[in-house]
Amino acid sequence: MGSMSIVHWLIVLVVVLILFGRGRISEMMGDFGKGISSFKKGLNETDETVSKSARIEPPAQVVSDAPAPAPVDKTDSTGA
Repeated sequence: MGSMSIVHWLIVLVVVLILFGRGRISEMMGDFGKGISSFKKGLNETDETVSKSARIEPPAQVVSDAPAPAPVDKTDSTGA
């Protein structure tokens, strides 16, 4: 009951081959490999984009005409 024997695995393999066919499985594996390659390429492009954006000047600071908020007195009002 724990693990399957080699006979069970062979039966599963035969059923999979019957359902999908040998050509279809190789196509799926090829598509899977292309997907992984695209994912890695996307990660590399993201890293390059981040490193390029690090060279760009930071945005200018916004200067506001509003008065600064009054300082808050943090002393205890009870006098102790």
